[in-house]
Amino acid sequence: MTPKSGPFDCVTDVPGLRVGHATSAVHGSGATALVCDGLWTAAADVRGGGPALREIEVMAPENLVPGVHAIVLSGGSVYGLAAADGAVIELAAAGIGLAMQGSGPRVPIVSGAALYDLNSPGDKAWGDDPPYRALGREAVRAALASRNGAAFATGSVGAGTGAMAGTIKGGIGSASALLEHGLVVGALVAVNPVGAVSRDDGWGWRGDPFPDHSRLAQSGRLQPGANTTLAVIACNARLDRAEAKRLAIMAQDGIARAIRPAHTPFDGDVVFALGSGAVELDPPDQRGWWLARLGSAAADVLARAIVQGVAAASE
Repeated sequence: MTPKSGPFDCVTDVPGLRVGHATSAVHGSGATALVCDGLWTAAADVRGGGPALREIEVMAPENLVPGVHAIVLSGGSVYGLAAADGAVIELAAAGIGLAMQGSGPRVPIVSGAALYDLNSPGDKAWGDDPPYRALGREAVRAALASRNGAAFATGSVGAGTGAMAGTIKGGIGSASALLEHGLVVGALVAVNPVGAVSRDDGWGWRGDPFPDHSRLAQSGRLQPGANTTLAVIACNARLDRAEAKRLAIMAQDGIARAIRPAHTPFDGDVVFALGSGAVELDPPDQRGWWLARLGSAAADVLARAIVQGVAAASE
């Protein structure tokens, strides 16, 4: 049975997740924050050859903290990782984070990733004051001001403001699926690959979609790390961190289905996976089956989200 999409066909169909954007027209860049309603189990799978990442090791199963409060995606390459710093400040101000002993502030756990848009139109001569810390704060404020389950803008907004997909505009995309037993899985993606994007989530490719070298070289996109697809898969299942990692691994197939080529030396592709813990994968002897079901659906919704993001950016 083909799953139906959620009411908004976006990642916030997963209960307890809110999304906010901050877009700078001046700089041609931005940030996108996904804020959880608690500490959600998280993992990440990195396939690209030039990633820009923050707080990835905190997700490892051998480490102490069991989850994250938010994930922040941004433009700006390594400069954009400061968006997560801004998110930490804003979340702590809102009383979100681990309560530590003593009188110190709360400690929000925020992972992040940045895509390369430094060649996009906009003022990048920011000297010693890049805009991303402020953009991260603004994105979190927007997320916290939204209601649970609310739709949000896609296309050339937030982290997707300066994104490109090969030689056409990329952007933010999202999709969701409703599965059996109340399971919901959704994807949010910032689409900025060196490769070409399918028009129909990967099943209708014809001929050789490999991009033209000279056009990409002239646009400065054939530099290591100059392209990236950043994705977040969220679900309402109760997962441990190893299971969340498997979900992220399976979801990577959505990138490979919708983008050709994917995971190149020029990309920094990463998929985060989040689980809220609201729905148990029962019965226990079928847990592996339900995880496979979630992973398959995650790849499907990620492929659809990629196509939707490019379509929205070009409108």
